[in-house]
Amino acid sequence: MTGIKALRAAALGLAAMVFVGLAGQGLAQDGPVQGVAPPIVAPEQPTTGKVTQLTTGQAPAPETPAGDLNYDEWETVAARAERALENAQASSVTLELVRAQVVDWREAFLRAQNANVSRLGTLRDQISALGPAPAEGETEADEIAARRAELNAQLATLQAPGIAAEEAYRRADGLIREIDRVLRERQADELLKLLPSPLNPANWPEAYSALVGSTSVLMREATVRWSLPTAHKQMVDNLPLIVLLLALALGLIWRGRTLVEAGVTRLVGQSTARGLRVSALVLSLGQILIPTIGAVALTEALKLSGMIGIVGTVVADVLPVAGFTIFALHWLGGRVFPKRGLWAPLPLPDEARAEGRFLSTIFGILLGVEVLREAALNNQALTDAARSVLDFPFLVVAAFVLWRVGRLLQQASSSEAVPGEDASSRSFRSGTLSLLGRLAMAVGIIGPLLGAIGYIAAAGAMIYPAASSLGLIGMLFIFQTLITDVYGMLVRSEDDAKAALVPVLLGFVLVIASIPVFALIWGARVSDITEVWTRLREGFQIGETRISPTDFLVFAVAFGIGLTATRLFQGALKGTILPRTKMDQGAQNAIVSGIGYVGIFLAGLIAINTAGLDLSGLAIVAGALSVGIGFGLQNIVSNFVSGIILLIERPVSAGDWIEVGGVQGVVKSISVRSTRIQTFDRTDVIVPNTDLVAGRVTNWTRFNLTGRLIVPVGVAYGSDTRKVERVLREIAEAQPLALLNPAPMVAFMGFGADSLNFEIRVILRDVNFSLSVRSEINHQIAQKFAEEGIEVPFAQRDITLRNAREIARAFRGEAEPEEVPREAEPDGPRELPRDYLPGEGLTRADTDEDAEIAGRGDDDDGGSSEGGFGSLDGGRR
Repeated sequence: MTGIKALRAAALGLAAMVFVGLAGQGLAQDGPVQGVAPPIVAPEQPTTGKVTQLTTGQAPAPETPAGDLNYDEWETVAARAERALENAQASSVTLELVRAQVVDWREAFLRAQNANVSRLGTLRDQISALGPAPAEGETEADEIAARRAELNAQLATLQAPGIAAEEAYRRADGLIREIDRVLRERQADELLKLLPSPLNPANWPEAYSALVGSTSVLMREATVRWSLPTAHKQMVDNLPLIVLLLALALGLIWRGRTLVEAGVTRLVGQSTARGLRVSALVLSLGQILIPTIGAVALTEALKLSGMIGIVGTVVADVLPVAGFTIFALHWLGGRVFPKRGLWAPLPLPDEARAEGRFLSTIFGILLGVEVLREAALNNQALTDAARSVLDFPFLVVAAFVLWRVGRLLQQASSSEAVPGEDASSRSFRSGTLSLLGRLAMAVGIIGPLLGAIGYIAAAGAMIYPAASSLGLIGMLFIFQTLITDVYGMLVRSEDDAKAALVPVLLGFVLVIASIPVFALIWGARVSDITEVWTRLREGFQIGETRISPTDFLVFAVAFGIGLTATRLFQGALKGTILPRTKMDQGAQNAIVSGIGYVGIFLAGLIAINTAGLDLSGLAIVAGALSVGIGFGLQNIVSNFVSGIILLIERPVSAGDWIEVGGVQGVVKSISVRSTRIQTFDRTDVIVPNTDLVAGRVTNWTRFNLTGRLIVPVGVAYGSDTRKVERVLREIAEAQPLALLNPAPMVAFMGFGADSLNFEIRVILRDVNFSLSVRSEINHQIAQKFAEEGIEVPFAQRDITLRNAREIARAFRGEAEPEEVPREAEPDGPRELPRDYLPGEGLTRADTDEDAEIAGRGDDDDGGSSEGGFGSLDGGRR
């Protein structure tokens, strides 16, 4: 059951471990506890091949410097570890103690390997400065040869401790791996151990006897203490303090949580200040702290009464732990399934959230009672049957809670999208919640079945870690929300905080940091976590440099801190400092952007220095790659340099109306690679910065807002041009935004195909209003021209039908007439009819007759084709 105890202890959290430590200190002061094994202290066993006991003080901690390592002591510790591994009877506690000593030595050996790295590098540089060693048969100067031999001797002397430390490190590492393998095998055997079935009634009497025995011990201890005069005197002397502590405990446990919850509700209902959720979250922590203080007061009151014995003291010491567990899970349920749906991380209805809070409280009560039960039964040697029967009801209740929570997660996965959630986010949320819900429901079903068969340890290793993992995921949700809210308070914009990168990165770091906690919940030992950390610290060797993943981790953390500080400083400048200056918006944006780039550069340098990364060895490689990269990225580099030039010279700033490459619009943002321009039809165009620096750019509003507006106007032929000029000048001068110096101008531009062309040329105070001014001028032109009788022309075209008679005949369905031979025409010109129409030799009477025939539109099927032919005739003007 050691694995299950570890799982449950991990679920209690860090504060619970603090309470356990305090309780352990109290027990150590009171003396040994009945039924608890005292510390194992025994002299070192002779070399008999069997190791059953071990003392932690036999091997002193190794010294850090490589020259101070005592390899004789290390041989003793290593031999003891090897004997423990050979002895199958060695307990897990013994192996853990041996392992702890070997780990200390391994750390010392790891430090010793790098003890003289700088000095060794200096010696190698000195030897290289002497030149290459002479080949066989060649000689060199005596002074150089003597110096080379001296330096080589020093090099060999300095290398010896590192080589010895590396060999000892390999041995210690192998011993640790072997001990871990043995402990994992024992843990697996414990989980797969088959106990008597708890459903067998024959096993129930043993469990009943264990409960009765534990209760009898508590009652017997209280009876014995009551009969002692010293206990009576202690109780009387401490009676005022006992009454005060009991009243305090009752008030804090019974009413403290309710008062805090009422305060949070009042704060949320009356305040609309920024950071409201942060304040409500911090205030709600009182729902854990205040009742837990009441549990501590209750424990102290019981101890001061003198009416509890050894077992009662053990139970009283874990009361704060049990209370903390209950109150913490109740608080967690209130945050994950809040009463206010607006702040709910899961889209669930009110009834489902109420059920979630109830289930969380039930699970907390279950764990609290389990802590008290383990403390009360700790002094009894329970049989396998009793342990199985006593653990099974807790497993069933925990599995039911887990199954119901899985149902709630399934319901949340199928709910509608929350406000502001896009399709991809909703798909990810639904998939994650659905997977967690299915796993929780599966564990809630499989766990009790395994427990009913008799695999109590395996069932507990599934149910409790699964429930604790869901609780830890809920805590991650709460911390992520807290990070976003705090960042929103710092940058003074909650909307920007939701879309910012820094809270996401901090949340990612938080998830990575929670991986060891998940591992502890699912049965990993603390030594397993430290072993992984050791492997990360060990790293790998490249030439003479050892690089470890922890260096990159330190780099990422340092760079993240620098980036966060840069963004916070930018937010303060943008929201507080720069708006109080007289700089325009473009200058403010340039300063904020420049500080951002400088801050990122400095954060990278500081992170590299903090991580201790030596990049000098990569200089040659970087130089070789820079040529190829330069050709491949020359456009990007050009745009980057152009972006720096734009930020420094600022020929174009955010908010300017510019025209570049046929694109006209307002500059929205300038980055180091490109500039975003929003056109007047509200589309965004990304323009490379090189086009703005090397190309031709028209900036309408950068240095002044004045600009010329040209409005072309056409009038009909025959209009009085002087009158037109006067009317147009009056219209132009009447515009409020038109400058009178220079005065508006009306130019007679020339004779067009259909009109006399004029232009109104006006200088506007603000060119941004050119479109509205143009529209107003056109309105006034239409009004004034109508009043003055000036005609605005429109294009006209004459259309001639060359075969009108054939079209009419084909429309009626008549056959073509037979060709009649023409009489010989007399020589010389003849007189044409006055109604003759050129083109086909038709007269007006002929065309009128054809049009009349075609207009009748005779049709065999009774339909009318007037519209179709009318369009032909109507097109002729």
